[in-house]
Amino acid sequence: MGNVFGGGGTSLDLSNGGTEVFIDVLMLAVSDLADDVWDYRFASLLTLQDQNVMGRGAVGFDLEDIAWGTTPAERARSKDFVLRATTLALSGHRWSELGYDPPFARDYLHQFKAMVESFVPADDTHLGGVFPGPDERAMASCVQHRILSALPHWEGCFLCTRSILS
Repeated sequence: MGNVFGGGGTSLDLSNGGTEVFIDVLMLAVSDLADDVWDYRFASLLTLQDQNVMGRGAVGFDLEDIAWGTTPAERARSKDFVLRATTLALSGHRWSELGYDPPFARDYLHQFKAMVESFVPADDTHLGGVFPGPDERAMASCVQHRILSALPHWEGCFLCTRSILS
């Protein structure tokens, strides 16, 4: 089983292990860059990709399902955040904290970055509840790992849930 991240007519099809690596390295960057309500909503979307909580092969999202904003300026700012976070992740930001060498992470991030760059966000007023709302944003940060998480709903960040299961 695998997971799909799609958008703009392309997709990033990842194995369960590949998904874990992709979300891990992206979440480290997002955690350090988030400073706006939308950023924390995107972080919440990433926390929902934790297969140790949600189930293996049961995650993924489409760029079309993200509420990018209702104005061109909001959509541009949101897209810029995702691109900045992806670029930071590509630099190997905080990878030493993972406890493993993230194989193929740069390939996944390059593919995702190209997908986001070519994606043209539309007005999000028609979207349902796929993208976490402002009240569902990931505002809590794991004290031990400094990673945004779904606390208090889950026990901790992705590194915490992984260590509990080990």
